[in-house]
Amino acid sequence: DVERAETGIVFIDEIDKIAKKDSARSRDVSGESVQQGMLKLLEGSEVEVPVGATSKNAMVPLATVNTKNILFICGGAFPDLEGIIKERLNKQSAIGFLSDKYDNDKSVMKKVTGEDLRKFGMIPEFLGRLPIVFTLDGLSEEMLVKILTDPKNAIIKQYQKLLELDEVKLEFTEGALKTIAKKAIEKDTGARALRSIIEEFMLDIMYEIPKDPHIGTVTVTEEYI
Repeated sequence: DVERAETGIVFIDEIDKIAKKDSARSRDVSGESVQQGMLKLLEGSEVEVPVGATSKNAMVPLATVNTKNILFICGGAFPDLEGIIKERLNKQSAIGFLSDKYDNDKSVMKKVTGEDLRKFGMIPEFLGRLPIVFTLDGLSEEMLVKILTDPKNAIIKQYQKLLELDEVKLEFTEGALKTIAKKAIEKDTGARALRSIIEEFMLDIMYEIPKDPHIGTVTVTEEYI
């Protein structure tokens, strides 16, 4: 539905992957040229979009979409951006010697400027088309505990279901959940860290408990973790 699509919101993830690479030797396949190509999209123009195209049938009808009223939001992790920001801030705050004033600053990402993003490898024209730059906070301990328990297919619920098949009831104490969240924050890989931590200490439970017909309930405590 072209008309509805023309007033939509498009979220483009992993935008940091199209930053231009520093090394002049390698061919820059995914970098600057991709950003150049996206400029036309972002600034609002008539773009021809193939409808239902696969590699097998290249000759498909093209629909013309005007991107003028589409809101584009681009997001990404920008892994090394922190270093670039710190470098700039340290230059400003230090005279004669480098200070490490910002090294342990958790909110250093919030101080990002267009200049930093340009150093990261985004071309100026591209940044100009995306006037608002916003930093999101990392996950806090409370949020991680919520992720463990609240969603419909939360990890804890998955394990409870698995043990239910062996007629065992699995429970986690409040302290245990908080400890898991703490460990996840130390790993610093976001919510993905939760599964690896839980796998580690659930392994024995998953194998040992079903063997024993007398066990009806398992409670995982803080001390155990």
